[in-house]
Amino acid sequence: MKVALIQDWFVVNGGAEKVFREFIHIFPDADVFGLVDFLDEKDRNDILNGKKVKTSWIQNVPNARNSFRNYLVFFPHAIRSLDLSGYDLIISSSYAVAKGIRKRKGQIHICYCHSPVRYAWDLRQAYLSRLGGLKRMIAGLILDHIAQWDLKTIGEVDHFIANSKNVAERIKRIYNRDSTVIYPPVDIKGFTPYHQKENYYFTSLRVVPYKRLDLIVDAFRLMPDKKLVVSGDGPALAKIRASAPPNVEFLGFISKNDLVSRVQKAKAFVLAAEEDFGITSLEAQSCLTPVIALKRGGYLETVVENKTGVFFNEQTADSIRNAILTFEGMDKPFEEIDFTKNVESFSTERFRNSISTFIRQHAHA
Repeated sequence: MKVALIQDWFVVNGGAEKVFREFIHIFPDADVFGLVDFLDEKDRNDILNGKKVKTSWIQNVPNARNSFRNYLVFFPHAIRSLDLSGYDLIISSSYAVAKGIRKRKGQIHICYCHSPVRYAWDLRQAYLSRLGGLKRMIAGLILDHIAQWDLKTIGEVDHFIANSKNVAERIKRIYNRDSTVIYPPVDIKGFTPYHQKENYYFTSLRVVPYKRLDLIVDAFRLMPDKKLVVSGDGPALAKIRASAPPNVEFLGFISKNDLVSRVQKAKAFVLAAEEDFGITSLEAQSCLTPVIALKRGGYLETVVENKTGVFFNEQTADSIRNAILTFEGMDKPFEEIDFTKNVESFSTERFRNSISTFIRQHAHA
């Protein structure tokens, strides 16, 4: 079979890219497509094994590298302008518009869905609430357009794979389609167990509004005797950093080796977003580092309460602070066997086997 692999865009080396890397491993001869590709060579080699991405016309619009998302209204047209007609099997890794790729008769399209378009559905109000006046009205109309298009292209997908039970429910609720849950791969060989913890809390994230780094920082503002170390970059970083208290340290973007070391030595890994899955929580657990996370979304599937982590119920600084205080007051230590048992069910080998089996069973018309 001639195989095409497509993802919304290639800009950072995040969770979706870790999944895509495994698709490249399974289909090394496949061609790769996306709206844009602005990966540096190191990440391109890591994710794509050096493959060149066949991009849309958005790649060449003015200032695309820094602001391609400003062309959101054109994403549906751009994704469907990509010509995949010469392939037998299309596999999309989609959290925005990749699932709406144009399909001809006789092709099979399998969509690995990280989420239906977040900002058009579940994160719509959070996205619009940051805008005001005319901008909010225009953005609302654009999101209406994206949502309507998203529903119209459901029929282009033959089989949905969801990255979690949480997303499977969302696919059913929004698309009225069933899906098979195959959890993303976790690099449990790269994030190895480490027993000697140091006196700091850690978080690593793309600093965008829904990740709620602002709340984590505010929680540590309420606990000046405790240290938080933050890794990651993004458009919301400058504002949060400017008003942060002195017990919060910002590292910016760091290397993989440095990231692993920081996660290994942290007292706990703190996460405040409502995630579709939450792969970083499992990377932390692979290091025997407990997780303090919001009791919603994907974390309900990746964190075992009081065995590999502690939950908080509300997206507030007070709720995060109380969870940290509960964590520090626990009498029973976390057991290595509980971490190991949990993360092994999310291994890369398990993912490769599950995806390969699914495709063998469904890749024929």
